[in-house]
Amino acid sequence: MVVAGLLLATPARLVTLHRVAWLATNAAVMAYGGWLLAVTRDGEVLASRVGGWPAGIAISLAADAFSALMITVVALVTLACGVFAIGSADDRRPYFVPLALVMSAGAYGAFLTADLFNLFVMIEVMLVPSYVLLTTGGGRDRITAGRVYVTVNLLASTVFLAGVGLVYAVAGTVDLAGLAGAATASPALAFAGAVVLLALGLKTAVVPLHGWLPRSYPHAPPVVTALFSGILTKVGVYAIMRIVAVVYDGAADYRWIIGLAAAATMVIGVLGALGETAMRSVLAFHAVSQIGYILIGLALFSPTALTAAIFFLVQYIVVKAALFLCAGAVVVGYGTDRLDRLGGLAAAHRLLALAFIGAALSLAGMPPFSGFLAKFLLLRAAATEGDYLIFAVAVLVSLGTLISMIKIWDLAFWGEPPEGQGDEADHGDQPGQAVLAGAVRAKKPAGTGVPAGTGAVRAPQNRRGPRIGAGMTVPALLLTVLTLLLGPAATPLLDLAAGAAAGLVDPSAYVAAVTGR
Repeated sequence: MVVAGLLLATPARLVTLHRVAWLATNAAVMAYGGWLLAVTRDGEVLASRVGGWPAGIAISLAADAFSALMITVVALVTLACGVFAIGSADDRRPYFVPLALVMSAGAYGAFLTADLFNLFVMIEVMLVPSYVLLTTGGGRDRITAGRVYVTVNLLASTVFLAGVGLVYAVAGTVDLAGLAGAATASPALAFAGAVVLLALGLKTAVVPLHGWLPRSYPHAPPVVTALFSGILTKVGVYAIMRIVAVVYDGAADYRWIIGLAAAATMVIGVLGALGETAMRSVLAFHAVSQIGYILIGLALFSPTALTAAIFFLVQYIVVKAALFLCAGAVVVGYGTDRLDRLGGLAAAHRLLALAFIGAALSLAGMPPFSGFLAKFLLLRAAATEGDYLIFAVAVLVSLGTLISMIKIWDLAFWGEPPEGQGDEADHGDQPGQAVLAGAVRAKKPAGTGVPAGTGAVRAPQNRRGPRIGAGMTVPALLLTVLTLLLGPAATPLLDLAAGAAAGLVDPSAYVAAVTGR
């Protein structure tokens, strides 16, 4: 937040200063997250009360293994997005870097807060800059998508705040430690907490509250889509897991509801992905579908299931960011991600193709990538608990995920480039391109290329195609390599996930650290 304020006071033309500040800040946060992981991995919880006020009055911040893990992986993905933004020149948009810093600051605050009202505040800090990042610099379609995004999130925020008010009316506190286990003894508090969870479910795009996400994410600027995928809905997932674990003590009486939501989210999300015809639209529906896998761990709520869910969440953040960065590179290079307007990308951009296919196979759960291990652990937990319906749904959804990833690979990367579409504007993917493309054709002689950034759609007319620079390829490739390493070398992350899961199954250390008792 401090760095964002300082950058707002500097001239926007100092692009290098903004870039260095963004990358250095995210690197520092990632290093700090690593230190938090080292301190909390054995179950220790760090707590602080802002202003030194007593517990129950002060704004409490707490870091355990779960929150430290989330801070570290989100900082890693944000750092990768920062490098991509430099390569794609997205960071040259007015106030882009300060807005991105404020958004990530809100996410880190949400991971660290220990009371519901401050969670609401931090989520709003995260969302306000996201409204601007989504809607600026686009045409009619982006504005429409922004209207959907803003309207739904404002509604969710209103419901969230109402839920927090109900919790305070019933319990006299919104401190998570003060609410520990209270929902199991008070039906009124259980209802009030359910209102909060409903709002978080809407922000997380849990089915049937998911429709806004695939209608908004594909229309954002490429790097903004990747940032959203790594930050926004993951904060909601984290908050749901924390509230269910602490306030509802695992929600033993309501796990069947979570299980139904998990199954519906997986199925509806993957069916939507199978029907889409653009890279980012397919990935947006998968952003919905994969949330269902994380909810499996919450529905089972055993140490093994929660360990698998947290491991899945961490590797999924990395995988999804890599895929959206690959799709973003295609949009920047070719002006579209429509599958019927692409082809031959594997021959023209081999490293980008490797990054995509590796991340895609991990998303689908193919060995030896980390996605296979994550899904295997979730399936084993479901089988151990005797929940064979969830087991079957998860397997079938993985098959559907693989089919949709093969569709993208076959049409965009492996297929032959289409002929005679290089001068057509793609109205759906890049709003306002028809006018822009016409202006470019009027000014340039026939046969010349269209420079990157004009907005004109350039389908790959030859095997070389437009240039997608290393700044857009390397971040996705490195994230994909990380997903590969997390497969055979998963023990460190599994140990961290197990420690985080233990803190959710038994939150007594978290409660004691926050209350000081």
